[in-house]
Amino acid sequence: MGISFSFWIFIGFVVVFSGVNGQPLVPALFIFGDSVVDAGNNNNLYTIVKANFPPYGRDFIQHKSTGRFCNGKLASDFTAENIGFTSYPPAYLSKSASGKNLLIGANFASGASGYYEATAKLYHTIPLSKQLAYYKEYQTKLVGIAGKANASSIISGSVYFISAGSSDFVQNYYINPLLYKVYTPDQFSDILIQSYATFIQELYGLGARKIGVTTLPPLGCLPAAITIFGEDSNECVEKLNKVAISFNNKLNVTSQSLQNKLSNLTLVVLDIYQPLYGLVTKPADNGFAEARKACCGTGLLETSILCNAKSPGTCANASEYVFWDGFHPTEAANKILSDDLIISGIALIS
Repeated sequence: MGISFSFWIFIGFVVVFSGVNGQPLVPALFIFGDSVVDAGNNNNLYTIVKANFPPYGRDFIQHKSTGRFCNGKLASDFTAENIGFTSYPPAYLSKSASGKNLLIGANFASGASGYYEATAKLYHTIPLSKQLAYYKEYQTKLVGIAGKANASSIISGSVYFISAGSSDFVQNYYINPLLYKVYTPDQFSDILIQSYATFIQELYGLGARKIGVTTLPPLGCLPAAITIFGEDSNECVEKLNKVAISFNNKLNVTSQSLQNKLSNLTLVVLDIYQPLYGLVTKPADNGFAEARKACCGTGLLETSILCNAKSPGTCANASEYVFWDGFHPTEAANKILSDDLIISGIALIS
């Protein structure tokens, strides 16, 4: 009861604050990671991991496919709205990422990227190391636009979001004998966590002080994961979910350790696992009709170029579905997830 009450007080505060001031609660938002938060950085890359064509974006502003792996808004878009932004941080590699548009931040995320450097290289997308290099470049541009003092306060006062790890497991480890024959899932998790810790420290070194990182979702409940690894069962793949839970426990411990080590850092772990697991296992309780199949095509596997305007069977109303394609939630599910994120992330904006 306490949490939901504080959430509504908080939302009321946002509405009043934004209404009086027209200002968001933080200067800018910066987003790093994978396809769950990619707003179009993959559009012009030489990769099959794209979403800049219909039916992606069919429920987005002006029914436009922007490169978001969704029928509409991402959880990070709703989060931007929830804290008072009237537009979204532009995808850094897009034409709109210039001039004053950069004052509200930027999105560096890239579909099929992850904590493991080779995951992005496998799909010709942008690894976290390169996302960080783009962020350094962004800082130089920001100084040019806002001046040194303003740029410095924007950088330290803003919120940074990271979503990664799912592609490392589902699109690399479990299908790559060079990994699964060499490392146990536990050992691979340790490699990812080490990479995560390095990334946070580098981001901190560049001035970030308010960082939110999402956990892994229930990997075994993604429609594509059930299709590929479910051995003819229609249920969530238990072994994948156990790996996600184990990784998330390590993420929590490591984040606590980083928070203790780095002065003035607020590092919040944002749980995606439980809310998404709740939507999958009790869809009707949350207003959904379908949680096993995705909306696009057969709903069993399609994602990216396999989910296209000619995919037979694509559903008419995505709001009845938890998943839009084989890997990614619908706008309706993202709205619920983002409301959960804002509750657990209050420390980042208060």
